[in-house]
Formats: sequence, structure tokens, C-alpha cells
Amino acid sequence: MKRILCVDDEPNVLQAFERQFRKRFEIHTALGPELGLAALRDSGPFAVVVSDLRMPVMDGIEFLSRVRKLSSDTVRIMLTGQADLSAAIAAVNQGNIFQFLNKPCPSDVLARALDAALEQHRLLTSERELLEQTLHGSVGVLCEILSLVNPSAFSRAERARRYVRHMAERLGLADCWQYELAAMLSQIGCVTVPPDLLDKLSSGSPLNKEEAEIFASQSRVGHDLLAKIPRLEAVSEMVARQRSSCPVEEGTHDPVRIGAHLLRIALDFDEQMVRGGQFETVLAEMLRRREYSPLFVAALEQVQVEEAKREIRVVRLAQLKTHMIVNADVFSRNGLLLLAKGQEVTDSVLARLSAFAVTTGIVEPIHVIGLGVTHSPEAAVPSAIAS
Repeated sequence: MKRILCVDDEPNVLQAFERQFRKRFEIHTALGPELGLAALRDSGPFAVVVSDLRMPVMDGIEFLSRVRKLSSDTVRIMLTGQADLSAAIAAVNQGNIFQFLNKPCPSDVLARALDAALEQHRLLTSERELLEQTLHGSVGVLCEILSLVNPSAFSRAERARRYVRHMAERLGLADCWQYELAAMLSQIGCVTVPPDLLDKLSSGSPLNKEEAEIFASQSRVGHDLLAKIPRLEAVSEMVARQRSSCPVEEGTHDPVRIGAHLLRIALDFDEQMVRGGQFETVLAEMLRRREYSPLFVAALEQVQVEEAKREIRVVRLAQLKTHMIVNADVFSRNGLLLLAKGQEVTDSVLARLSAFAVTTGIVEPIHVIGLGVTHSPEAAVPSAIAS
């Protein structure tokens, strides 16, 4: 990607810049900072933005600071005719400038600066893509292991993930992926919880004090496991605080507090529904309780409408497909729980069921929720805390 945006309030400077480098780079120009921001929003992203320092309405320092907020991967270069050391320091500190060059800048010097900036952009984006792929793969492995080792816990996490994603989208929250990730991994600590205790919880039976303490400890275990994975620090904190009773006030921007509260609502809602609660009754009761933020609970209202539109089917093992959702527990012939209600069918799940079908046999048919879900076109809930 060699897209470069040059911003200056002098047309002749922009024309000269374009003439010099149009054969070497993909050059875009904008007359002034306001048009520069518009170009970034409408025609971005750009690998590099080159800006003059002294411009009317908005100087280059403020402009490049806004560029950083709009496109954090864009590498920023400052050009100015003012040999002002204090301005250079401010530009570096506030706008995280890659290079600061004085005008008039020789074309060969500017060309080397642009090449270096493009290489910096390549390194930044390559590292981010590698991290995202590595992170996605790590999380996928953890979830697959949980689904095989403890189907009940995985089923609970999968339901929580759908609830959290729904709330985050309705609330218009930024970086929804981290909240969904926290929900997916919220039950990873259950690898240390006895299966019979989780089965008791899944059946809707109340836990005694000792059992409740054992189950509550899984959030700390989950935190300790996830904290060892780079870039999952915030997610691990959300998992650790998933049982926190502190609601989120309007105007809060702390993603950990927001994520932890989303988890608390989703998991409490799921627990009440598993115990046989009625949708409207459960939500009404949660809205009355001060430990939940009403705005968050209200964002959960359309979940039932969407779930009801899923097609429920009965299939044989040979007809089971990935991405189907199991609508009833699946057992082996000797009574072992293989797949819990609410769990998504994956390739590893299919392999496990096929292996049990050959050895001990499985109970068929299997009740599933099919594909082709339609969503209610309700308007998103307005949010005072959206980033």
C-alpha cells in the first residue's frame, strides 16, 4: 500500500508534491486540514500523511493528532518552513510524528522519508495482522478444548457470547470484539470445576454455599490463564470481574468495567433462563434491581425475538453440519454428555461425535437450530457511554 496524503494550505506546494512523486507513489492531496480529515474519512485509509505545520483554523500538530485518532496505523510526517524546536517537540509528543522535516525539503530527502514511512506502515500492519491471527488461533484452540472437555461450560459461554454481542451492538460500543472475546473465554476456568457441579448448575438446580464458592473461583482461574497471553490483559480482567455487582454509570469509558458488567448481565440472565424463567419476567426483574445498569439490560430485550426466528430441526449424525446450534443435550449410549444445549457444532465436535458413534454409540436424533437466522430491524438503543 503506497497511498500518501499531502495536506497544505498552499495549492502550489500540493501541485509540486504531486508532480514530484506521482510516478513513484499513489499521491492524494487536500487543501487545508479540514479537507484533509474529510479525505481520510471518505477516501482512507492512507499509509502516510504529510502535513504542513502552519495552517489556518487548525495547525499541523492538532491535525495529525486527529489523524492518529481516526487511523492509528497511518504514519505521520510534519513539513514546515518554521525551524521551531518547540513546535517540533510538541508535534512529536502530541501527534506521535514519525519524522519532522523543514521546508524547503530536497526531493531526495523527502523521497527517502516517504520510503521509510511506508516501510514503517508495513511493519505496523504486518505486526497487527500477525497478532490478530495468532490471538484468534489461540482463542479458537482454548474454546475447542473447553467444548470437548466440558460441554456444559462451553454451552454457557456460547450463550453468553451471543447475549454480549447483541448488547454491545445495540449499545453502539466500540471494539465489540473484546467484549465478545471475554464472553467466549468467561468459562475457561471451569476446567478446574467438577463436571457434576456444572451439570447441577446447567440443570437449574441451586448450589449450596461450598459449591457456589467453587464455581465462583473459576473466574480467577480464567483470569490467571488468560493473563499469560499477550494483548489479552483487558479481556482477562473482564473475566476476573465477571461477577462484580458494580453497575456502569453513564459516561463510563473504561472497557474493563463495561465488559465485566456485560458479562454479569449476560450470565445472570442465562442462569435465570436455564432455571426456567420467562423472558419478560426475567428482564423486568433485572431492570428493577440496582446492581444492573438499566441501559445495558434494555439492550438485551430483542434477543428473544431473534432467537425465536431460528429454525429448529431434528437431524441424524450424518446430517449434522458445522455452525448448527444444538437445541438439546447430546449423550452417548452409556449416558456421557457429549454436547450441551446451545453449543455450536465445529469440525472437532463432529470428529468427536463420529468417534463415539463408532465405539459406544450416540443417542439420535439430534435437535438443532438451523441456519438462516433473520434479525429484527429494531433501532439500536442509544448509548451515553458509546466510545
